[in-house]
Parts: sequence; C-alpha cells; structure tokens
Amino acid sequence: MLPTDGDSRHLWAKQLKIMRKLGIVLALLIGQQLMAQTGTIKGIVLDKQSEIPLIGATVELLEQAESLGVITDEDGRFTLENTPTGRQKIRVSYIGYESVTLPNIEVTTGKDVFLTVSLLESFNQLDEVVLTSNTNKDRANNKLATVSARQFGVEEVTRFSGGRSDVGRLAANFAGVSTPDDSRNDIVVRGNSPTGLLWRVEGIPVPNPNHFSTVGTTGGPVSAVNPNTLKNSDFLTSAFASEYGNALGGVFDLGLRKGNVDDYEFSGQVGIFTGVEVNAEGPLGKKNGSFLIAARYSLIDLLGTGAGGTAATPNYSDLTYNIDFGSGKLGRVSLFGMLGTSNIEFLGDDIDEDDLFAAEDENTFVDSNFGVVGIKHQIPIGKKSYLRTVVGTSFTGNEFTADRFINKDTPQERIILFTESDNSESRLSFSTLFNAKLSNRATLRTGVLLENFNVELTTRDRDEQPDNNGDGDPDLFTFLDVDESFSIIQPYVQSQFRLTEKLTLDAGLHAQYASLNEQFVLEPRAALNFQIAPNHKINFGYGLHHQNVPFPLLFLNEEVNGNLVQTNRDLDFVRSNHYVLGYDVKLGNDWRGKIEVYNQDIDNAAVESFPSSYSSLTEGADFGFSNDRVSLVNEGTGFNRGIEFTLEKFFSQNYYGLLTGSFYESRYEGSDGIERDTPFNNGYVINALAGKEFPMGANKSKILFVDSRLSFAGGRFFTPVDLEASRAAGFEILQEDLAFSEQQDGYFRWDVKFGLKINSRSKKQSHRFYVDLQNVTANENVFARRYNRLTNNVDQVDQIGFFPDFGYTFQF
Repeated sequence: MLPTDGDSRHLWAKQLKIMRKLGIVLALLIGQQLMAQTGTIKGIVLDKQSEIPLIGATVELLEQAESLGVITDEDGRFTLENTPTGRQKIRVSYIGYESVTLPNIEVTTGKDVFLTVSLLESFNQLDEVVLTSNTNKDRANNKLATVSARQFGVEEVTRFSGGRSDVGRLAANFAGVSTPDDSRNDIVVRGNSPTGLLWRVEGIPVPNPNHFSTVGTTGGPVSAVNPNTLKNSDFLTSAFASEYGNALGGVFDLGLRKGNVDDYEFSGQVGIFTGVEVNAEGPLGKKNGSFLIAARYSLIDLLGTGAGGTAATPNYSDLTYNIDFGSGKLGRVSLFGMLGTSNIEFLGDDIDEDDLFAAEDENTFVDSNFGVVGIKHQIPIGKKSYLRTVVGTSFTGNEFTADRFINKDTPQERIILFTESDNSESRLSFSTLFNAKLSNRATLRTGVLLENFNVELTTRDRDEQPDNNGDGDPDLFTFLDVDESFSIIQPYVQSQFRLTEKLTLDAGLHAQYASLNEQFVLEPRAALNFQIAPNHKINFGYGLHHQNVPFPLLFLNEEVNGNLVQTNRDLDFVRSNHYVLGYDVKLGNDWRGKIEVYNQDIDNAAVESFPSSYSSLTEGADFGFSNDRVSLVNEGTGFNRGIEFTLEKFFSQNYYGLLTGSFYESRYEGSDGIERDTPFNNGYVINALAGKEFPMGANKSKILFVDSRLSFAGGRFFTPVDLEASRAAGFEILQEDLAFSEQQDGYFRWDVKFGLKINSRSKKQSHRFYVDLQNVTANENVFARRYNRLTNNVDQVDQIGFFPDFGYTFQF
C-alpha cells in the first residue's frame, strides 16, 4: 500500500520525481539510437470509481525492441517521450487494480497524444495485478452507462469516409442509427424522431449545436461542433443512466479536451465543409493548467460557391475554447464555450428546380446562431469522492424571411412578404454531481440539474391561409407570438454494485418537474451485466423516460372567439418505456461482436382531439414543425422494436473494419386509432466500413491511408400529395388519410477516402492530406416528392450526387 502520512508521502513524491527523471534520461538515450521519427504520449491515470489520480502506476510501451516505461507522479500523470511514430500500444498497471492495455494509439511528430486511463480496483482487493483487458470504444466513458452505449474519439470522426468531420454523421455508422439524408445530419435512433435526442456539452444539456439550426430541432446541414476540440465522448441509444433526462431517443454526451500542459502546439486545417481552421493550445499557470482555442470559417463562402445541395453560398463560422486553471486548494476550475453563427441567402432567380432547400419563386434569407458558455468546478472530498458543478448558459436563434414572387416572369410580377420568423431559445443551467466510491464493489452518484428556459418565438406566415381582407393575397397569420420563461428540475441518484466478480448491477432513479404545467414524474432505471464466460457477456437494461413536446408545437396559436390562444401549452410529457437485451463477445484481442434486441413503448404523444392521422412522433425531420396542429391532447401511442448487430475489428496491424446492421419497425397511432409507419421507419440500415494504412519510407515517416464506406437503408415512408386539390389551392395538400402509406426507394451510397500522413524527420511537425469521394457511383437517392407550384406537378428531387471533398491539416 502507498504511504499516507505527510513525511512519507513527501519522501515518496521525491523518489517518484527522481525515478521519473531517470526514466526520461533513459528514454532520451534510447531515442538517440532510433532512426525513426518520435512523438510523445502523455496522460493521467485515475481510479475508475472515484476518479482520483493514482500515484505510482506503471505505464509501459509495448511491442518495442527496447522497453520503455515510466510511473505516474503525485498528480497521477505520466509522459512517454521519444515514442516511435505510428500506431502504438501501452499497458497501464497498478498494485491491487486490474491492468489495462490501450492499443491503436496514433503517435505523430506534430502533436503530443494525451490519454485519460481509468483503472478498476480488483474485486477481491488482491495485492497484485491479476486481470488484463483491452480498452476499446465498445464501452462508454461514463462508468454508469453500461447498456446501449459506446464512446467515440476525434480520430473516428475524421477517419471515416463520407463523414465530413461531423459528429452527427459519425453516429450514422453505429448500430441503431439511421441518417439516410445527405443534406442534414439529423440522428434517428431506433426509429425515434430526431427531436428525441439530447445534446450535452461538459455535463449540461444544450440546444441544437449545428449551423443553420432551428429551435426545437436537433440536426442541421453543417455541424458547429469542432471534432479537434473533443475528448473521447459518449453516444447512448437506449435505457440511459439516471443522470440523463428529458430525452426519448438518444444522448450525445460531448466533452472538451484540455490543452497541452507542457508545450505550445498549433495547427491549421482546411476542408470543403470544415472550412478554414486554426487551433492553439498550451500550458497556463503553474498548476498544470492549460488553454485550448479553435476557430473555423466557411471555405465555401471564401470561394463564393454553393455546396451540399444548393447553389446558394452558405456562410458559417464557429469558435470553441476550454481554459483550465489547474488544480488548487479550492479544486479545479475551467471555463469553456462553443459559439457559432451562420447565414445564407436563397435568391429565386439563382435557384435550380432541384435545390434541396429553396424554391425558384422566393427570395429567402436565413440567419442562425448557437452558443454555450460555462464554468466547471471539481473538488475532491476525502480520498474517494468528488463534487463536480457546472454553471452555464446556452442559446440558439433563427431568423427566417421569405419574399414570394407573385405571377413570376410576367408583366404582373410582384413580391410580397410571405413568411417571417424570429425564434430563439436560451437556457441557464446549473448541474451538480456528487460521486463516491463506497468500496471496490460499490459506487454512488447523485446530483441535480436545474434549467431555466426563456423562449421567444414569433412566426407569421401566409401558407394555406384564406384571403379574409380581400387584398388578393393569403392573410399573414401569427402562428407564434410568445415570450415565456419556465424551469425544468431533474434530480437523480444512481449506484453501481459489483455483486460478484462477474455480475454488476446499475440501479437508479431520475425525477423530472416542469413549472410550465406543474408536472412531476419519477423514472426508474436499471441495468444488469453478467460475464457468463471470459469473452462473453450478456446485459439487460430498462428505463422509463419522459420528454416535453417541442416548443414550436407547445406554444402554437389558435384563434378562439377572435383571440389568439396557446391551446397546446398544458400538454404533458411524452412517455417511453425502454427494454433492451444484449450479448457481447470478444472474438480475439482486436475483434468484438455485439447483438441487441430492444422494444420501446411510447404513450402520451400529442395528437389532435378529433380523429386524424397526426402525431407529434412524426415531427422533427426538417427545419420546421407543423403550424396548424392545435388543441392537441396526450392520447397518441407508438412503438419501436428491432434487432441490431455490430462486428468490429479495432485498428491493429494497420487496418480496421466495422459492420453494423439494424432491422427494425417504427409505428404510431394518431387519434383515428389506425396504426401507421412513422416517417423514420426505414426497416433496415446496413453500414460496412474498412480502412488500411500503408507505412512508407525507410523510417516509415509517411503513411498512405485508404478508407471506404458502403451504406444501405430502406426508403422512408411519406404521405402522398393530393395533386388535384393542390392545383386548385395553389399550394401542396397532402392526403392525410393516407399518411405515410408510400415508401421511397432504398438508399445506397459508396464513399471512398484516401490520403497521406507525413511526419517530419527533424521538427515537431506533421501533415495530413486527404480526398474524400462521396457517392462515387452518383446514385440517385430520393430526397422528396413534392408539389411544385410553378409547374403544377409533383416533382421528385434527388439528394446530393457525386461530391468530392478534400482536406489538409498541418500540426506544429
């Protein structure tokens, strides 16, 4: 055991410093004999349950001709200098703990690698290491999220072909996720509407973190999340742990990485969708503090061209920062933020008939913004617990104006204001979490999340309106006009019990209260994991979840006796019961397989008070929401059920592979009692990814890489257009009695990506080039079948065809 009294601890710390210096000297001597380029691996080793640093843990670089190893210092930190470039593997061990092997660590000359390694105390408190496991991305960072969860890192976001360095599009490769839409990155989890997704940044919920986003949605054309600023983060698809609430479909739990605490590092990057980017990071103060800042600006705007399905030129930029002031007597404090702004103008004379976002008879102007800023504080309480508090504010806003041409291209041509919208949502969030390691077999976590919302929504539109004032144009009706403040409070408690060495139970309770309608709900959550054999594990999860109806529906106006009344504002939470059963198998050190079956029963969905096919479960797949669904009641139901599998070869021996498949059914019932397909019921989604690296040169300083992705998905269901009624009305009218009765053709796309990585032989520099050929077969995937008011026909609009992307990154 480690010494605990003050004098002994001081002596131990001095010995550690001496040993660390000797290790560095030894590493330098070894490095001088190496002809290959070298980089640095550094990190921190923590107790997995308490997240307290472990002093004196051993970190070894494996599979090298000369052994290289160090031990962690008094802050749990380590540095492996002069590590050969390329893919490396390390082992981390500590007396009384299960050791961990981390493969596939990409070392370059341009940037240090930082790792956070968590070790689990041995079940029987043995005094020597008895178990070794490989740490891969099949387990979430959150130790209490043990079913339907996995982690992802920046390398995956940038590696996969067709992903545009977008975390939303990254999720499309995971089992249970469907995103067969080239124009947006909405995430459909197991047949749920994208509005069922929860985004979190540094522990607090945030609105839609995408450029050109709209209030109430969760996706958009371009992500405002910079992957180069992320640490390994979590993606959850079912039966979430108790600390997650107000979500039905999934959770994207993002964390920002810290900057380099030892050296200043810089990078520059350029890409079609990521834009022009500059990053800087380095040490701050004398307490292991650091700063990280990254800024991006649209390359498309600089080039003055359209992209992503439109001829209009999108303008967008974002800024991300994380300033860590290091550890002191009062704990560790950091400031973080993500800010984004975007705008675009669609001018009807410049718009093609197959534009995905605009029409030829309108001039449309769009401005949007997103941001989150916060302060995070963590302080240890004793030797086995900590308190983490985050206070932040987040916001999203969207202004939209559409001027419609009347009698376009005729002598009677004129322009009228047709639609105007100015919607915003801001939140003030307070989150506090207490985590305690009760023993090597039990962990307790409890906390509370308080969110105060301010929603300002103003929307006026002429769409489908009568001409009551007799001016020859449809009236401009005020659908939304609200300035509302309310709060949602979410306390929770959760524990993890290692009942036996092979059986682990996670159990917790989440509560949710909304001041708007004074509704209070309790949500039990549980997960059971059983290691039935060394390489085989089964798990079961259950969770009850609630979520409010999206704000653009909740505050809609209805004209009652000549007055505008918000007839939806008292709607209750939509409710969902999640059940999931999974089986995991390790097929060798670098292979794993996983199968999950799930069932999700949904009720309390918002439907109309008279018999109709409408349900709020069908909203959220576009920029807007229905504006005529008023006097809704919580009587709708739905379900999602299916089976999904994952076969994954983690990166080793210079290649990786990933095969995922989902086969599912997503159905709902409106107030007419008829069971229908939801618009998200693709039926199946299959993704196959593979990639290989080819080290080149005498010193392997250059790496040629190739990645490819094949995607297959069933077509989405849609409601057919009533052509004759649309021609008579002059606008699109759908056959509501046949809602989602027709299905688009299946989706297919093949992407190929190749490039080159170059490590400098004499300087701390590296380069990365790539070309990403998206939809190389130019497959004509259907985007929509919609009524064209200029041609008076139903036209099919296809998604983006073949599109080449490219990128270059310079790190120094």
